[in-house]
Amino acid sequence: MFADVAVALLRTEAGRNPYDKDLHDLVGELSTRSEEFRIRWGAHNVRHHGTGTKRFHHDVVGELTLAFEGLEMAAEPGLTLTVYAAEPGSASEESLRLLASWAATHEGPSPAQQPTTS
Repeated sequence: MFADVAVALLRTEAGRNPYDKDLHDLVGELSTRSEEFRIRWGAHNVRHHGTGTKRFHHDVVGELTLAFEGLEMAAEPGLTLTVYAAEPGSASEESLRLLASWAATHEGPSPAQQPTTS
């Protein structure tokens, strides 16, 4: 279940920086508002999410299955850049190409077309 993974990842981040006041406050707020969160937090599960596959649903192109890899940023400890890629030749790769072409033809209004406010 995604909620289990999300709480385990949050616990991992809390372990990396136990003095992060904002994170501490977030955990406190979630704990007071959600019994489900309290149960998951109390399980003390920790997860490092390095590589794997995720499925997404996009309203325009439908289902996408993408491989991902988390890259730890040496210059910013605790910061991870996650890179997603479709398997070459897969339906997901074709869907990403379609989405890229769709996005290129469905841009927002140009600055000249933007409404002005007075």
